[in-house]
Amino acid sequence: MSRIVNRSKRKNFLIKGIRGTLEHRATWLYLLLKEAEKKGVEWEEIGYPAVRECGHIHGKELVDLSGTESLKGLKRKLFTKPAQMVFDMKILESGDDRLSIDFGYCPLVSAWQKLGCSDEEIERLCDIAMEGDRGIAESFGARLELGDTIAKGCTKCQVRFIKE
Repeated sequence: MSRIVNRSKRKNFLIKGIRGTLEHRATWLYLLLKEAEKKGVEWEEIGYPAVRECGHIHGKELVDLSGTESLKGLKRKLFTKPAQMVFDMKILESGDDRLSIDFGYCPLVSAWQKLGCSDEEIERLCDIAMEGDRGIAESFGARLELGDTIAKGCTKCQVRFIKE
């Protein structure tokens, strides 16, 4: 039996639709990595660099959009009210040098559960997917600190962007 519990408080039609698009992307990631594995390539070997590069691309766009490398700009442009609703987010702290967010729901984990992934696979997939956020953090001159995660069976994901 799975130790992962991933239930949302919000279930309206629009939120479900947005989550569906994120689940679709998570399905792509899983299927691409499984196909690579069939060819003898470890998930981490291609997953981490590819997803980090995506984070760098997205991060540069976010810096350009916000006009600043302040983490307040990242919050304003990426962690909008709609995004907060989709992921059941709680913004704990938002400053120039620190952005602390707890996520109460993950559509990616939901997709991987629907695909029948094991808890171990979900944990690996989550860490690879978080590489994009690590790349975004680097674009803002910060690092990503990941605490508890839903993929590890915790009740929330603790995501912290920190500038030193």
